[in-house]
Amino acid sequence: MPFLVLFPPESVVQFPVVVQAFADDRHGVTGMLKIMIIRHAEKHQHGSHDRGVSEDGHPAHHELTVRGWQRAGALVHLFAPPGGLPDGSRIYTPRSIFASEATRDSPSLRAMHTVGPLAAALGIPVNHAYAEDEEAALAAVVVAAPSPALIVWHHAAIPRLVTEIAGKLPGCPAHWPDDRFDLIWILERDTPRAGWSFSQVLQRLLPGDGTDGAPP
Repeated sequence: MPFLVLFPPESVVQFPVVVQAFADDRHGVTGMLKIMIIRHAEKHQHGSHDRGVSEDGHPAHHELTVRGWQRAGALVHLFAPPGGLPDGSRIYTPRSIFASEATRDSPSLRAMHTVGPLAAALGIPVNHAYAEDEEAALAAVVVAAPSPALIVWHHAAIPRLVTEIAGKLPGCPAHWPDDRFDLIWILERDTPRAGWSFSQVLQRLLPGDGTDGAPP
């Protein structure tokens, strides 16, 4: 049975947030449908000295690295900055949040912990009822969810998720780069019956993040 989890506020760093987007048509609450997709934050990579650690700093193989935890915290200010997002921003404060579930075959907690601080700050439950390889089921739920929606997923499966949501789209890469944790893929359509469009922006949150594309 699908279920929801709400990260307890005391378990994450809190940030002051003004969520004006909820009542602002410019940010897609009515009219335009918008889905933003990111990869979970940094994990241990082969050849890297970084190792996964739990929230309290203990080694944990299926967890984020220290840099990954830093990105998770920084996503709060990216998607829900104090005072609201600036005019012209390509990203919106989400009203729905999804993250991949940990399973016996894929026990990673990284997606859940990447979005945990943002979800707690906004008071939004994280729908983690779907795991990797369940992209078709997830797609149907996301399209029906309050917009804007944010999905945190495993990078190898993100192109498949996009196809399940929107079909083959011009400009959408066939693969998510193995070494990139700083991208945001955006799907938009003006009405429920309109075609989807694809765009990509960069998070530009941490030192070393890419500058080879559009800002958020």
